[in-house]
Amino acid sequence: MTDPGDVRDRLTAVEADNARLRRLLDEAGVADNLRHALRDTMALVRRVMWRSAETSRDVESYVAHLEGRLDSLMRMRGRTDAFGEADLHLLVTEELMFHLVREGERAVIEGPSLRLRPKPAQAMAMAMHELVSNAVEHGPLDVPAGAVEVRWHVEDEADGRMLTLVWTERGGAIDPDSAMRHGFGREVLETLLAYELGAETSLVFAPTGLRCTIRLPFTDRVGRIAQDLPNPTEG
Repeated sequence: MTDPGDVRDRLTAVEADNARLRRLLDEAGVADNLRHALRDTMALVRRVMWRSAETSRDVESYVAHLEGRLDSLMRMRGRTDAFGEADLHLLVTEELMFHLVREGERAVIEGPSLRLRPKPAQAMAMAMHELVSNAVEHGPLDVPAGAVEVRWHVEDEADGRMLTLVWTERGGAIDPDSAMRHGFGREVLETLLAYELGAETSLVFAPTGLRCTIRLPFTDRVGRIAQDLPNPTEG
């Protein structure tokens, strides 16, 4: 007869080996994700550098805008998890807080908790940076009474889930020199988001400020709704 103690020992050894294998696979997955995220970030940085240079009027404005865009990417990277994913609400609040615009005071931010994957997170962080910096330099956040609203929702449509994010400015006025009328800011919203996320962006220059609507397919490649994430305590 087989000694029950031997069986238990073998099972324990097998379980230990399986646990080590899972840890190695998890570590390899994290490292692979980090390598991909770094490559994607560097590609975006190169694009930002060239386009900032092409759309800047002088060296001073080039340095200022480039520094702001790179800082935005660094803030986004500092708020991602081990897999490079980021919370959309945090991306929005961090960008506004950098300019001392607090949620509940001059900003309304509403929407379900969404986890964005690395490349979509970078693209959305860039979009938020352009919208916020434009509102600070040329829009309602340049005047005491100005405010912004950022709202998003996810709906099931015929072709799948769609994420709609609406940025609305209030209490200000559109500056003719707004970067949203021309320049790299508009390119980020209309071209970069379309290329990276398959998004459609519309810009409306209302008398009191800009209204920007971004719609994109909310697939697994883009991100997940927090309520859809697996509960690690289950199973």
